[in-house]
Amino acid sequence: MIKADLHIHTAYSPDSNTPLERIITRCLEIGINCIAITDHNTIAGALEMKRLAPFGRQVEPSLRLKVIVGEEIQTLTGEIIGYFLSEEVPRGLPAEEAAYRIKEQGGAVCIPHPFDSFRSSALRRQSLEALVPYIDIIEVFNSRLLLPRQNAMAHRFAQAHGLLSSAGSDAHTSFEIGNTYVEMPEFNDKGQFLLALAKGDVVGRRANPWVHLWSNWARLEKYLRGR
Repeated sequence: MIKADLHIHTAYSPDSNTPLERIITRCLEIGINCIAITDHNTIAGALEMKRLAPFGRQVEPSLRLKVIVGEEIQTLTGEIIGYFLSEEVPRGLPAEEAAYRIKEQGGAVCIPHPFDSFRSSALRRQSLEALVPYIDIIEVFNSRLLLPRQNAMAHRFAQAHGLLSSAGSDAHTSFEIGNTYVEMPEFNDKGQFLLALAKGDVVGRRANPWVHLWSNWARLEKYLRGR
């Protein structure tokens, strides 16, 4: 079994300053051996992480880190995540078009934090319902959600529509990594990943609400640096 944190941001996101190397170190420290890098509107960090992360027969099993190339895409109606991407999906598309582009390249569509009423980027129910034919996975536990009932609503929605459940820390700092993960069987590709996810168990705890200040600070710092 592996421990997979399926929603992590890096310094390639506008609201995170976490270096890739620090993420690798943190994962090895706490026993997370599979991560999905889901930076905002880019796969550049995920591709670089896949190159850097220790994996292969020459690496001690306990030190291996499996990396899923993902992207958290801002659509016209809210954010969706693509897993197993080889090409970046541009922001600003209709949600159905973004989902189609994920599927077209052999990826999987996941909806993050679908019922987070405090996050303007979350898909609202009407948009979510319309997108169901494209959805593979619902994120049923996101550590950064402020209200426990919002995760519970996501879980009920996944069950009602027969969709797979995932979970992630939504880490924007290294110390958030592993707050939430899915304990699941090993896999080698997208098809095996979906089968393994169906057998997975979510282990999660909520992040301290103060972590949102770190994200805001990272965004401000990058803005000031770019002026």
